[in-house]
Amino acid sequence: MRAEQIRHARALITQPENAITSIAKLLGVSRTTLYKYVPELTVGCDALASGARGPALPGPR
Repeated sequence: MRAEQIRHARALITQPENAITSIAKLLGVSRTTLYKYVPELTVGCDALASGARGPALPGPR
């Protein structure tokens, strides 16, 4: 991913209506690639919006 794409992804994930899958499609990358280049995704969007870093959220059931 280019630096511009990473910045764009970080901006998009702070908005709760944006799903990770949708962001990945918009940027033309896989979800795996998005998680690789934007590791803060593992803390959850609410934590990103508040600037906090916390434990990883559980995955879907």
